[in-house]
Amino acid sequence: MARHALSSGVLFATGLFVIGIPAFAQTPAPPQATSTQPVNAEKGQQLFMKYGCYECHGREGQGSTTGPRLGPNPMPLAGFTKYIRQPKLQMPPYTAKVLSDEDAADIHAFLRARARPPKIETLDILK
Repeated sequence: MARHALSSGVLFATGLFVIGIPAFAQTPAPPQATSTQPVNAEKGQQLFMKYGCYECHGREGQGSTTGPRLGPNPMPLAGFTKYIRQPKLQMPPYTAKVLSDEDAADIHAFLRARARPPKIETLDILK
């Protein structure tokens, strides 16, 4: 299995993000605001669909065979924005002319607002 390390600390492994954040945190993180306006997760969901992000990353940012999982624990907003501006793999770039920083922050808020999976020890089927 090939792995490619990125400067942001994110690893790609067979199309999945491996991030040093606990995958099963229960409470959603609060949206982050830009200096000019608060973020809007609902608008972010609309933009996620409008720009076709769902085509590779799934409608909830859960990932698919063509794109890695982005939520519910996306990388920090600064790294997220930098990556969408200059992606390293097959993702097309979304320059500021195409997607504003405010819109990127809204998409990030949408991804942060995704429901977290339950803790594995709470699943009755596995007991």
